[in-house]
Amino acid sequence: MAPGPARPALPALLALIGALLPGLGGAQTSVHPAEAIIPRGGSVQVNCSTSCDQPSTLGLETQLTKKEVAHGVNWKVFELSDVQEDSHPICFANCHKQTMASMSLIVYWFPERVELLPLPRWQPVGENLTLRCQVAGGAPRDSLFVVLLRGEEELSRHPASGEPAEVEVTGLVLADRDDHLANFSCRTDLDLRPRGLGLFQNISASRQLRTFVLPETQPRLATPRIVEVGTQWAVNCTLDGLFPAAEAKVSLMLAEQKLHSTSLYSKDSVLAMANVEANAAEEGTQELACVVTLGEKDRMRKEDVTLYSFPAPNLTLSEPEVSEGTVVTVECKAQAGVMVSLSGLPPGPLEPRAQFQLNASAADHRRSFSCSAALDVAGRLLHKNQTRELHVLYGPRLDQRDCPGNWTWEEGSQQTLRCQAWGNPVPELKCHRKEDEALLPIGDLRPVKREVAGTYLCQARSPRGVVTREVVLNVTYHQNNMVIIILVAAAVILGTVSAAAYLYNRQRKIQKYRLQKAQEAAAMKLNTPATPP
Repeated sequence: MAPGPARPALPALLALIGALLPGLGGAQTSVHPAEAIIPRGGSVQVNCSTSCDQPSTLGLETQLTKKEVAHGVNWKVFELSDVQEDSHPICFANCHKQTMASMSLIVYWFPERVELLPLPRWQPVGENLTLRCQVAGGAPRDSLFVVLLRGEEELSRHPASGEPAEVEVTGLVLADRDDHLANFSCRTDLDLRPRGLGLFQNISASRQLRTFVLPETQPRLATPRIVEVGTQWAVNCTLDGLFPAAEAKVSLMLAEQKLHSTSLYSKDSVLAMANVEANAAEEGTQELACVVTLGEKDRMRKEDVTLYSFPAPNLTLSEPEVSEGTVVTVECKAQAGVMVSLSGLPPGPLEPRAQFQLNASAADHRRSFSCSAALDVAGRLLHKNQTRELHVLYGPRLDQRDCPGNWTWEEGSQQTLRCQAWGNPVPELKCHRKEDEALLPIGDLRPVKREVAGTYLCQARSPRGVVTREVVLNVTYHQNNMVIIILVAAAVILGTVSAAAYLYNRQRKIQKYRLQKAQEAAAMKLNTPATPP
């Protein structure tokens, strides 16, 4: 707080001081206080006294508003009010001669304006930042200082000189990424502590610094070089090494018309994407541009894109479905500047139109004709194709390849009779045996029986005619020898048994004969008389 007005001593004390002050050699004039410091617009009381030994005339010489507030013998007290600037009032006294004494009246006041002048909207990283602080008003100037701040950090201190005082410092701050969004300000310090008062500070509004990095390289622009009218195509533009990447703005333009794009940001890069539909009004070579803006600086990349129109060729058949033997015209046409080639034509000079005729046959049924168109766009040869299919109406066909006339199968095997009739429309095929009109299954897998053997008439019928083909089916089989085998086995067994019985009976007879002979020999021996000794 500002101090209150200085108060002189009591008048009686001042009179006593005045009476005691006479010095050798004559009267003296004195002033109290000899120096005073007050706020601007304030007031102060000044005591003027003299050491004269007789009544004298006292006064105070000043341009300030003054008023005598007390007096006595050889002293007076004056009040100075509404003091706006420094002053040096003079006390004078007439005692034999005029004597004088002056005082120093110092006025202090705070700055009316402390402003950090605007910073650059964007400060490149690695370049020196210039800070400028302007101070209007404030006194005494020898006690007023300007301080530059980054946040709460004091960067430098400078005396305030001039009106308004302006401090400009370059090289104090080398802009860095860490300075992005840092707050800078300036402060005034009115230091009246040596004069018995305090330290009075005024601080400016802070200003925020934005730093950036924008590489010298061009953006990368990804786009097809040729685009067909009526199609959509994607455009991508990216640039790396940005800071802060999220502040970068990307504009994509085609033929100086801004495209609607979406931007994706990563730590230090930006990717802009747009889907573009080419229209006929833009046909031709157009300039595609990508502009990346950061820190009020741009990086641009341009590419030429050729928009072209290339309809498919028009391939026609005079009739898409004809009867066998009809002459068909095949024709292919394309727009001017497009060359066509038509299948079925011998090689030759290419033109925007080609055609030929053919006599439709059964072999031409479902024949595919193709027309290829070629267009040169910006040095690239483009192709488009068109196809058409011809349908030929013809009568039934049954031939040896698709319906063989002789089949030989083994009884009991799994077989499928394959007989295919051709024609358009597709004919109905039936095979009947000549002898009994029995129907022969066609296309079914089944075991072969000897009963299916025979000669069949296969008939293919359609609205366009009837054809017949004779098919002979032979079935081979083996006689049943099981009975013979059984009989032979029985005969063998019977023979074996008979032989065994014969041998057994013969052996019995032999043994019986031998026994009989032995018995006869024994009987003869008993019946023979003994020989005398």
